[in-house]
Amino acid sequence: MRHITLFLLACLLAACVSAPPPRPPATVVLISLDGFRPSELGTGRAPNLDAIARDGVRAEYMRPSYPSLTFPNHYTLVTGLRPDHHGVVQNTMRDAVLGRFRIKDTRATDDARWWNAAEPLWVTAERAGLPTATMFWPGSSAAIGGVRPREWRPYDHGFPAETRVDTVLGWLTRPAAERPRFITLYFERLDEASHDHGPDSPEARAAVSAVDGYVGRLRAGIAANGLRDAVDLVVVSDHGMAEVQPGHEIAVDTMVPADVAEPVTTGQSLGFQPLPGREAEARQQLLGRHEHYECWTRETLPARWHYGRNPRVPPIVCQMDEGWNAQTAATVNRRVPGASRGDHGFDPALPSMRALFVAEGPSFRHGLRLPAFDNVDVYPMLAHLIGVTPRDNDGNPATLQPALVRGR
Repeated sequence: MRHITLFLLACLLAACVSAPPPRPPATVVLISLDGFRPSELGTGRAPNLDAIARDGVRAEYMRPSYPSLTFPNHYTLVTGLRPDHHGVVQNTMRDAVLGRFRIKDTRATDDARWWNAAEPLWVTAERAGLPTATMFWPGSSAAIGGVRPREWRPYDHGFPAETRVDTVLGWLTRPAAERPRFITLYFERLDEASHDHGPDSPEARAAVSAVDGYVGRLRAGIAANGLRDAVDLVVVSDHGMAEVQPGHEIAVDTMVPADVAEPVTTGQSLGFQPLPGREAEARQQLLGRHEHYECWTRETLPARWHYGRNPRVPPIVCQMDEGWNAQTAATVNRRVPGASRGDHGFDPALPSMRALFVAEGPSFRHGLRLPAFDNVDVYPMLAHLIGVTPRDNDGNPATLQPALVRGR
């Protein structure tokens, strides 16, 4: 009996000695490549993203929320809420108390009151005692609920992309106890090139390779520092991009006279505020199907857009057809004759508006291709990966569960 006891004790001791130490939780890095279309995968222009898609997880595509614009969809990705629910309903919007919001107005973008209807993941993590860091992300420079990321930078268009990557690598190479658990990283170069020259232009294709190179720089730094088992990379885009041919623009004041309704937003998803006493006239002139666009009251918008209940949504919303744009007459007259451009903000169901989703790291399965899903489903997965309880959201946690290694 004594020999059996000693044998069992020896086995237990051996097991204790040979058991690997528990693996620390991985840091999640959420990367946004503004305007990146998933159709660019497999073209040879994005070898790093192709490698992630091949060896990690990729979705056929990701559906943006309505409207398919930058600020609304970036906030959706980190809150799991559709724009109608998180309150950032447009890149340009109006609030009865706060006034006007424009994405280039830092007084507005840094004002937490525009963002406080939702709690982004970095706020939830910080409140749970987990450090976070943001290298640019809409909302991250505002003290939402009185909380900012532990590390953050105000958006600086001129801040070099390589320096952005190296800053993130600096955060990742801190001791594990000090390392942020959630990091965001943003690149706008492709979106700008696509807007200026069109999504299939040589300039846009060069930008695809450039932003892929930024991802490659980060992956190389992670590997060089022995962090492959400590970092989960999730690479997304906020929307796709469609070509706007020369002459495919409408002057807003031809849609309705300025003394009948004021345009709150222009572009592809437009909002109009009827002037006092002119409401019936505005509805008569705008509502219904027109050549190249269609208009609704906010109460009668298509249900599939999940849009129109938020008071920041203008009373009348018009959606341009794919490849058409509506701007002020001055903007239309400034366009270079014969020049193609790119735009988004079109119906999210269109193939041109599809967004990117690829991921790799210790938490993700290898060589998995997922069917298309809505971008609200990203947030519950991110919350799970960093170990926080998600706030109420519009996402489905089951959607991306198959992408994860069992036990992660």
